Amino acid sequence: MSANEVASIPRAALDLTYVLYNDSSLLSHILAMLTLTPILLNPAYAALAVWTRELLFFEMWAGQMLCECFNYVLKHIIQEERPNQDLGDGYGFPSSHSQWMGYFASFLILHFSLRHRWSSTGHRSLDFARDAGLYTFIIAWSLSVAFSRYYLSYHSAPQVLWGFIIGLAFGTTYYMLVEHIPTSHPNSLLGKFRSGLLTNPLLTWFRIRDGWTVWPDSGTEAQWLRWREEWDRQRLVAKRTSEAKSQ
Repeated sequence: MSANEVASIPRAALDLTYVLYNDSSLLSHILAMLTLTPILLNPAYAALAVWTRELLFFEMWAGQMLCECFNYVLKHIIQEERPNQDLGDGYGFPSSHSQWMGYFASFLILHFSLRHRWSSTGHRSLDFARDAGLYTFIIAWSLSVAFSRYYLSYHSAPQVLWGFIIGLAFGTTYYMLVEHIPTSHPNSLLGKFRSGLLTNPLLTWFRIRDGWTVWPDSGTEAQWLRWREEWDRQRLVAKRTSEAKSQ
């Protein structure tokens, strides 16, 4: 293929990672990076789901995709244009980035509030600081991504605000249906469905589990204690072997 033929091929930008921002503004640059969060969360979901085999991460990932589909449906029903037609494709209401982060924040905060229990540091002030710092980080991160869509002129303020609210509502409803009700009411229809899912031969073969049913922190502390015990044992054996050889 000649150089002229190559040059004549129509080109298009990959909008998923294509962000326009004010190059002279540091804040604009930072928000442009933050606005890529939804794209970066997908491989994070995949890594957590495959590595831990926790049902929670598969549920959260599936819910995130359902929320995105719901956003697509809303956009095509409402058909409200973006404030700047030169930025972004498709309709603008509600903002998909804002809705994505609203879902993400509500699901995580509910999980850390209702199911997950950290191992205590032994100091109430440190435990409080850890929890407060975690919630603050999740909320600040989510709001920053939502704000980036307004600051970078991809969406209007109402599009961003309603997107975040819809994401919060979707995430809260979804978490209650797939996590809170089934685990707090195991004999309910949702609870029995969850139990049947976990005992399904296919999920058993893939070693899918619900660690929070057995351990308050999904087994992190128990696994660490087991590792430390075995590691200390191996170090002791190696030390005794070294001492025996030196005699």
